[in-house]
Amino acid sequence: MTQKQKTVLGFAAGVTAGVSYGLNPLFGKPLLDGGVPVLSLLFFRYAISAVILGLWMAFRHESFRVNGREMRLLVVLGCLFAASSVFLFESYRFIPSGLATTFVYLYPVFVALIMVGLHVYPKWQVWLSIAATIAGVVLLSWPAAGTEIHWLGIVLAAMSALSYAVYLVIVNRSQRIKHISEHMLTFYGLVVGAIAFLAYLLVDGTPVLQGIDTTPDVLNLIGLAIFPTMIAMLTIALSTRLIGPTKTSVLGAFEPVTAILVGTLVFGEPLTVNILAGIVICIAAVLFMILSEK
Repeated sequence: MTQKQKTVLGFAAGVTAGVSYGLNPLFGKPLLDGGVPVLSLLFFRYAISAVILGLWMAFRHESFRVNGREMRLLVVLGCLFAASSVFLFESYRFIPSGLATTFVYLYPVFVALIMVGLHVYPKWQVWLSIAATIAGVVLLSWPAAGTEIHWLGIVLAAMSALSYAVYLVIVNRSQRIKHISEHMLTFYGLVVGAIAFLAYLLVDGTPVLQGIDTTPDVLNLIGLAIFPTMIAMLTIALSTRLIGPTKTSVLGAFEPVTAILVGTLVFGEPLTVNILAGIVICIAAVLFMILSEK
């Protein structure tokens, strides 16, 4: 595969990751509205994803074997990805979800700063795209005037962004797991996440099957496990390795754009001028970054 082909595939995978992760509300909102606890939802999405991907890998006779040093790093990656979800949902207790989304989208900045610390300097086009997409997400997600904001919610949302940023950088930069396939990398991340959420459930005392009563509930859990979890993690890993974590993080702008469109088209949520402007800015910024790539 030529470098140009790798670049095209990396951008395509990054867009797919953003769109698939943005489908969270499509499957998750009916479950939450039906009384499924957040921790149960997170456990099942990771566990079902791990089972499906594991069966697919077994069918293809792919190896699951890793050594001790690799496993330790894979556990760290799984914990980072799971922590990003936990911090995000915990932040909802203190600030509106839209504002939390805005602060979580600081992760491209964290990625870029970490890469600078590693002496890898993004081009000015990438910095401009980061700034523009953040502005677009602010327009998409900023809460109405008079909304109560607690500093702890902002800290938790920022921790979610930082956890995700560190995950992306490790996937791209670590030589220890460079030879591990995206399938295996994602599988172990899902397994570690499922174990972490199950432990969290047991400590919290939340009933695991609460609110999961009907066939649509099960189908939504499967959809949540396949699209915004398994496919998102696979394509994130692929994109990060092909075009780097900074550009991949900018392509994450498709996540809030997709989530907003799902809310409008499926759940009848209002589409304001601010939201339309935010969508246009995000897409324009991403297209600018892609087209400026030689």
